[in-house]
Amino acid sequence: MKLKRLPTMKEKKRYLTFRVHSDSPLSYDDVKGAALNSIINWMGEKGFSHSNVKMIRNLWNSGKQEGWLSCTPKSVDDVKVSLALIHQIGDAKVIIRVLRVSGTIKSGKEKTR
Repeated sequence: MKLKRLPTMKEKKRYLTFRVHSDSPLSYDDVKGAALNSIINWMGEKGFSHSNVKMIRNLWNSGKQEGWLSCTPKSVDDVKVSLALIHQIGDAKVIIRVLRVSGTIKSGKEKTR
């Protein structure tokens, strides 16, 4: 018999939309590695595990250099700070700007257009 999780037991999520400004286009894997390393360095391993940060691969737009991260509501500010601390990915100088924080992917897409 499979037990269902009650909606009250599920962790809430927030979705951050961000844009990478750089001279050369960057791959998803490079941006993901730099973002997760920066978050671990800023929050520590314990904070990283509690924040439940994930980068969403299907929503990476290589043309616009935009991506999405999901995290818990309590860790949104720390994730924003750690993304702002990234100045270089590989050999490319970059600036990462958080465009929007939303509760659902659908509302985030509607507001960023």
